[in-house]
Amino acid sequence: DKTDEHYNALHAMEKQLQGFKTTDNTPYNLIALPWPKAVYDDEQTRLPATYANYLIINNTVLVPTYDDVSDKLALTQIQQAYPEHTIVGINCLPIIEQFGSLHCITMQLPRGFLTGAAQ
Repeated sequence: DKTDEHYNALHAMEKQLQGFKTTDNTPYNLIALPWPKAVYDDEQTRLPATYANYLIINNTVLVPTYDDVSDKLALTQIQQAYPEHTIVGINCLPIIEQFGSLHCITMQLPRGFLTGAAQ
């Protein structure tokens, strides 16, 4: 949406990503995610609704959804990126009220990290 306040920055980021290559000079296979409609809180502050704040756990990908027309496409695109995983949409409208989403509200710690930290 060219009228969205984030359009120019996201478009520039897209162009930058398209220029990235692997160490053997192969371009990455980029899969575009849709952009949900803008979501605002009671004070009309824009909230961080994005499908990119997903969480990969075991053989599942938890994907934020927003009761938006683009939710289904986002789930389809993420399934394309993770074909061996189960894709689960999670309504994150209440979570983004705190200015984060699924990935932000979780704490991933490598196995053994807490054991090592306690010593």
